[in-house]
Amino acid sequence: MTHVKNNQVYFGNLFDELVNQFPVSWGKDVQNSFSTVPANIHETKDGYHVELSAPGRNKEDFKVNVENSLLTISFEKKEETENKDYKTIRKEFNYKSFKRSFNVNEKINTAGIQAKYENGVLKLYLPKKDEVTVTPQQIAIN
Repeated sequence: MTHVKNNQVYFGNLFDELVNQFPVSWGKDVQNSFSTVPANIHETKDGYHVELSAPGRNKEDFKVNVENSLLTISFEKKEETENKDYKTIRKEFNYKSFKRSFNVNEKINTAGIQAKYENGVLKLYLPKKDEVTVTPQQIAIN
């Protein structure tokens, strides 16, 4: 509520107004617009490192697979059982599922891909295949 007194503007308790008028679902539209998790991709001489920011999850909830040159990382939150001993007044923890895919080319050793989850980051290592060097050879003419 805004008050004007002697040409000065007073905002009253603006903080209380804002907090009390925000609906419980405020901000969910913003969260829904970011349906994928952010990823960092780094390259070294031996391979690629993919990092996905996914805090608050369990490694058992992730699925990582490679099929037809497509690396797919997905997450699905397992349903929690409802506790009858207490009533939830407000629930702001939001666990959604996601699926993110990356193309992998013939330079990646898909059999050697490794994944680990630590400190809220899912880390994948995609090793490069050893380069096959073709040695020149002399062909004898008969």
